[in-house]
Amino acid sequence: MAREKNTNTQAQNAPQFLAWHVTEKGEKSYWNKVGAAWPHKDGKGYTLQLETCPINGRIVLRLPLEDAPEAESEGGA
Repeated sequence: MAREKNTNTQAQNAPQFLAWHVTEKGEKSYWNKVGAAWPHKDGKGYTLQLETCPINGRIVLRLPLEDAPEAESEGGA
């Protein structure tokens, strides 16, 4: 029973978005996860928590995927 409560709490605390640092080299884009974002209770904003603060490239917020890799490469976003 304790596991059910713990799992439910974890689901409620799951971020709505993951933050990715995207850099481009030539025609390739490199994505590295740098944080996450949670919605405010009033629905009027988000809290963004970054584990690192990149100084170049861009930060992209994306919905989390169950099997999201730590780093992925895409053509452009």
